Amino acid sequence: MEQRLAAVLAADMAGYSRLMEADEAGTIARLRTHRIELIDPAIAKNKGHLIKTTGDGILVEFQSVTDAVKCAVEIQSRMKRRNADVAQDRRIEFRIGINLGDIIFEEDDIFGDGVNIAARIEQLADVGGICVTAAVATQVADRIDVPIEDLGEKMLKNISRPIHLFRVGIEGPVLPPFPEATDAPRAISKPSIVVLPFDNMSGDPDQEFFADGLTEDIITELSRRHELFVISRNSSFVYKNQPVNVREVAEKLGAQYLVEGSVRKIGDRVRVTVQLIDAVNDAHIWADKYDRRLDDIFAIQDEVTAAIAATLPGRVEAAQRDLLARTKPANMAAYECALAAKVLHHRSTVADNEQAQALIHRAVALDPGYAHAHAWRACILGQAWVHGWCEDKDAVWAEIVAELDRALALDDNDADVHRILAAVNVNNNALTTARYHQERALSLNPNYDLVVVQQGELLTWLGRPEEGVEWIRKAMQLNPHHPERFWSHLGKARFAARQYGEAIEAFMHLSVLDHVQHAFVAACYGWLGDDIAAHAHMEKVRTLAPDFDLDAFLATQHYVQESDLQHLSEGLVKAGAKGGSAAANGIAAQ
Repeated sequence: MEQRLAAVLAADMAGYSRLMEADEAGTIARLRTHRIELIDPAIAKNKGHLIKTTGDGILVEFQSVTDAVKCAVEIQSRMKRRNADVAQDRRIEFRIGINLGDIIFEEDDIFGDGVNIAARIEQLADVGGICVTAAVATQVADRIDVPIEDLGEKMLKNISRPIHLFRVGIEGPVLPPFPEATDAPRAISKPSIVVLPFDNMSGDPDQEFFADGLTEDIITELSRRHELFVISRNSSFVYKNQPVNVREVAEKLGAQYLVEGSVRKIGDRVRVTVQLIDAVNDAHIWADKYDRRLDDIFAIQDEVTAAIAATLPGRVEAAQRDLLARTKPANMAAYECALAAKVLHHRSTVADNEQAQALIHRAVALDPGYAHAHAWRACILGQAWVHGWCEDKDAVWAEIVAELDRALALDDNDADVHRILAAVNVNNNALTTARYHQERALSLNPNYDLVVVQQGELLTWLGRPEEGVEWIRKAMQLNPHHPERFWSHLGKARFAARQYGEAIEAFMHLSVLDHVQHAFVAACYGWLGDDIAAHAHMEKVRTLAPDFDLDAFLATQHYVQESDLQHLSEGLVKAGAKGGSAAANGIAAQ
């Protein structure tokens, strides 16, 4: 046995039995997600040692009281943000108690009075709160900027003496301070949008439920997009079955954009029309109609909802871009800077990337708490890192990781945060971790074209290119105005699926090909036996990348299957590339 002074953190899940009874499998899955994404990384980051876990609790030892409290504050504050969009009866919440005392260590377990007190005070903590002893409060009072409230002395079960307890608040700053902003912080001026109840034009009361359900589903799906501010259902349904003046409604609800539509049943078919209106200028931005057979009304509702929710954000963003073109950069708010940076990023040139970096840096300076901007800064820096548009790749990589850590801490429920984490992990050949974040992004926003296309990319790397093709095509359908690079993703997936003609066709949709894309086209022609075309594209590769080396090129690919990497290597050799001996050693790590 070993005895020493240590800080002990005891955490317990509130309402565990009730949640397990209501949904055992779902509760276990959600608890596991919180462990993987939040709790275990927070413990590791704060130098804690996980001693044991029970079904609903954990016991952690820290050598520093400050680290223990920082860990607890991070867990509780981030859990609060995670639960913001979760129904009250489904929330996973914890109580945490922390004590400093003598601990007995024996065979990967801990015992003693110090442990017992931590477990007892955890039971007195508020749900989502932190309770600590006087020894802990005294140590951290001047070290951590969080409110500490004196609860007085309390008698604890099986503890003979009263224990002086304190409550630690979680409203103070949890994240490390951000560098001084060049301008005073300003509000994020996200575009606001209201979805009015769709009109039932059928004269059939049964269609009323369909129209209302469709409206509610569209509101719910649009609310997944963190770059939009969506007016609540309660506010929009005030206008059900009422004549609407667009400008008056917009002014009353504070909306820039208005969505309205109708449902009409015609025989065995149902027609849904929808339009997006710029309420400020009373101008129509976009309209569409969906004509479907009335075989399954709920399937139609899901399909139309997905189509509208996927299309509208892109149309709003396009309208915002037009407005942005007339705005002086000095007057931009954080959202506008982020939007302009995204547009430049999608152009995928070194000059546009430099401008995008400047704008996204301004966005995070204007609003350091804007998770979406931090995520996109990581994405834009990642583009520079991947293409070699930076002098110190190690320093840029460190910035990317730091930005993603910050974005994840600010908002665990932003699909872009997890999408970019997945992309970064692919480039780092950590495909298992990439798959986890990709699945999380997909669950958060299944109709987001950038998430959907990335699912196709990831499946291609994982050796399932036929499925990858389907996902990429779905992304193109979701956003008919998709970035040009979607064609490159489709070409690579087609090549991996041994569909060489279709792959070449996809690449030919690109207005300009870089040396990587020319290499894939060369490999396609190599496998088709067209030596003239294959060598012509290989010459393009050498022109654009004079130092092109086959082994180095293969090392940048992320295929899990050795056969896929060998397939690319052989195609390039057929096209006239030299080398390829390292192909078998370049397989991406799992």
